[in-house]
Amino acid sequence: MPDRNTIEKALHRIYDPELGLDIVELGLVYGIEIDGGTVTIRMTLTTRGCPLHDAMVPAVEQVIGQIEGVERVVVDLVWDPPWTPDRMSPLAAAALGFAPRATRAGR
Repeated sequence: MPDRNTIEKALHRIYDPELGLDIVELGLVYGIEIDGGTVTIRMTLTTRGCPLHDAMVPAVEQVIGQIEGVERVVVDLVWDPPWTPDRMSPLAAAALGFAPRATRAGR
């Protein structure tokens, strides 16, 4: 059975080509569920009309499907809660020129 750490490391290999950052650092991955050989990735995109919609889901399916023990990959693309820049890691925020979270959120 695949483990969460292996799945997450694999997701770090999937980049948003427009932003040059991986989907985990961008905060697009909302959850990972492993049930035997089935891995469900709950994720979003930066916007509903994202031009990468047709490429991102197959990329996740392909990368996760190559992991030993994975028999089935389900990508649950969700829009609630909506993605915001606050979901990005500090590394991604800095790379894209966003102020630190405390400053952005007014905390």
